[in-house]
Amino acid sequence: HKKYIKAIKNGNTSYFYNSRAWRKKRQEILERDNFECRRCRELGKVTTTNEVLEVHHIKELDKHPELGLDNDNLITLCKSCHNYYHERFEYSKDNKPKIDIPEGGRDGIK
Repeated sequence: HKKYIKAIKNGNTSYFYNSRAWRKKRQEILERDNFECRRCRELGKVTTTNEVLEVHHIKELDKHPELGLDNDNLITLCKSCHNYYHERFEYSKDNKPKIDIPEGGRDGIK
């Protein structure tokens, strides 16, 4: 785990994301969340298996590398919600999502 933290702190997140540990953890989180976007579920939407699902770090990886593999810091989001959360592409700061995630982690997700 220390080698991933060091790599992330040095700006080499690809080393982390290409690791066997991340691929295994990612699969574990997808299964825990029933292959469903947690934000869509909160909004009453159904995420289909046709959606691209991503595992999101609640506390950003580059700022909190020690939480990179922490279950309580990871949630499943569809690509659209992940982009929305990070204000990428068509989403602006004014439309930042309100994902109700307490400091304690995933237990705040309904």
